[in-house]
Amino acid sequence: MKKISLSSTVLAAALSFSPALLHAEPSTPAKPSAPAIEEKTEGEKKVMEEKKADFEITVTCNDAMQFDKKEIEVPLGKLIKLTLKNVGKAPKIAMGHNLVILNKGASLQPWAMKAMSARDSEFVPSDEESMKAVLAHTKLLGPDEEDAVTFTLTEAGEYEFLCSFPGHFSLMRGKLIAK
Repeated sequence: MKKISLSSTVLAAALSFSPALLHAEPSTPAKPSAPAIEEKTEGEKKVMEEKKADFEITVTCNDAMQFDKKEIEVPLGKLIKLTLKNVGKAPKIAMGHNLVILNKGASLQPWAMKAMSARDSEFVPSDEESMKAVLAHTKLLGPDEEDAVTFTLTEAGEYEFLCSFPGHFSLMRGKLIAK
């Protein structure tokens, strides 16, 4: 049996629509939730997920609350696949990890504080305002698990990333630099 998984980027896009937008008149354009990401239709997103990435990066995390990379350079206009691997052994309930990339200009500290109370959505707040700050995110990982997200950046600059599990962002953070 083939396992099908949704990209975290697709999930984030789906969660970013408010009921008001879903019931809007067809002539009302929806605002993009992540302006730095090239906008795609659902069909294009599926093709993008199946396409081989132009640039792949793997980040590991561990029980010492550390990412192995603090700075990641990525190319503009290329399909990027970022894989997070939890190499720790502590149980997910005590030491879960994810990787959340915030859009340029998003305030890490307030966003991370709000994330600490978002247990039901794996510590990624699902309200519209919070999701507008998220460029992409992996799912919350337990020991020896991994997840990947794909995205294309169209705006150069620095994007902060963090683990949003409660209390982790002070040590588990870094910068994604798009050139």
